[in-house]
Amino acid sequence: MSTPKNPFEIARETLRLLAARRTAPTPDNYLTIYHEIAGTKAVGHVFPEPQLRALANALPKESPDQLRVARLLDEAIKGANWDDYKKHLADFIAALVESQKLGWSELIADLLRQWDAKHPGLTSARKRESLEHVLTSSGSNPDTLYTRLQSLLRSWGSGKDGELGDALPADSGEASTPTSETTPANAAPSNSLLPELRELFAYTLETAMATQLIESPSLSVAAKELANDIRSARTPAQLKEFLTRLKRFSFKLELLAEDRAELRNSLLGLLRLLVDNVTELVLDDHWLHGQIEVVRDIIDKPLSQHALDDAERRLKEVLFKQAQLKASVSEARDAIKHMLAGFVDHLADFADATSDYHDKIENCATKISAAKDISDLETVLGEVMRETRNIQINAQRSRDELRITQQQVQESEARIKELEHELAATSDLVRHDQLTGVLNRRGLEEIFSKEIARASRHETTLCIALLDIDNFKKLNDSLGHDAGDEALIHLARVCRDTLRPQDTVARYGGEEFIILLPDTSLDDATTALTRLQRELTKKFFLHGNDKVLITFSAGVTPLQANDTQASALKRADGAMYNAKQTGKNRVIAAN
Repeated sequence: MSTPKNPFEIARETLRLLAARRTAPTPDNYLTIYHEIAGTKAVGHVFPEPQLRALANALPKESPDQLRVARLLDEAIKGANWDDYKKHLADFIAALVESQKLGWSELIADLLRQWDAKHPGLTSARKRESLEHVLTSSGSNPDTLYTRLQSLLRSWGSGKDGELGDALPADSGEASTPTSETTPANAAPSNSLLPELRELFAYTLETAMATQLIESPSLSVAAKELANDIRSARTPAQLKEFLTRLKRFSFKLELLAEDRAELRNSLLGLLRLLVDNVTELVLDDHWLHGQIEVVRDIIDKPLSQHALDDAERRLKEVLFKQAQLKASVSEARDAIKHMLAGFVDHLADFADATSDYHDKIENCATKISAAKDISDLETVLGEVMRETRNIQINAQRSRDELRITQQQVQESEARIKELEHELAATSDLVRHDQLTGVLNRRGLEEIFSKEIARASRHETTLCIALLDIDNFKKLNDSLGHDAGDEALIHLARVCRDTLRPQDTVARYGGEEFIILLPDTSLDDATTALTRLQRELTKKFFLHGNDKVLITFSAGVTPLQANDTQASALKRADGAMYNAKQTGKNRVIAAN
């Protein structure tokens, strides 16, 4: 059979082979066999970037959703990803179709009901005027018309013709000139609040928005420009233009929030890499174990001021202990240097003294050889004894000085080991109670002052609770002090599991605990302590195989003006004492 040469013959042969090979007639299979017959090489599909970009540019970009779709389509085009482009475009069309499904039938029925109903201060003429204005100003946009008709019906139902005031210009005669027929004599015009609302909106943009965008100067300037525009807006056209710009500004704020979230995640990821790198570099993680665990806890959990304060308290003490250790190591090094230098000096002195001793002994030996009678020998013997005694005293003095220096070095080494032990303990339990793991008194003083300052700054309520375990002495006497310690640990664990992350638990002493509840009313604080009591009844304390019920009495008080830690705790202690006296296992709020 001759080889097909023209496209018509090649196409016919391609169809024949598709049928003969029982191959699915898909475009890809057809294209493969076509090039096989024609003897040509298949060229990959070309992504139609210009056409798709032109289609994306033709889409509207007025609302934040439309701008977001445009950005997603642009990213799909840059990545030559047809599937993403198709998905985003289909989602946009589906959302557009869904937005067109407005409940006009229900809206018209509601309009007829409200029209026939009687509303105080609204006459039929006033209703007609409001409806005509909404229809003329929003008739070209179905979405806007639907929304404004809903607002109009809500205003009729509340007895206020607010939609008319929103729709008409501020200088419109119909809106600003009340008549005896449409407005009561003692009522203000419906649009009299528009200047105040515009000023409130402008103030919000200038203060609440612009001041929060200091790190984004362009958005801060845009917020101030919007504030000026809303102050000068008087006509519906100006308000509509302002609304469009406000939507675009909101979309930019949304993008800024996404960028900041991405930046925060990147910084946390970088911090994780640094922590992991430190762990790998330190062969003996004994020194940095506590610090690294604190940083990891902060990274792995949602950031909060309470967690950062806790980490700061822990790291401050660790750094202080490390500074102490560094100073002690330096002192030990200097002592060793001093010992070695003294040892060398003593060796030199000893060598000089020994050399003199040998010279003098040699001289004495010469005198002994030349002696003629016993009296000459007696003189020489006395000189030998005297020089021997001197060399002996010099050697003893050197030995004593070396021993003193050696003792100083040993004391420095013992101090270093002691500091190492303290550092190992404080790395995990800095300003925290070593038994229960909650804050101790020192940590409580710091967090108390910060919580007082924060409550004053935010004008919120801070509640302080003082709780004391009931019959704790009896528990110690009957089960032993080890069981008492385990009971304290159990209570601290239940407190941490039950209370909020921002609440602070501290051991005040013995079986007493302090709980700080920020941004909490007195009633809510009392409820929280009662809930904690219920949790203790559910989570039994196990001593061996026996279940031991632990209860506590608590007093709760809110922080008052000019309160100090002592004055607030005094009130809480009085309320706790009343709870003890009235039956225990109770929570009483201080008067």
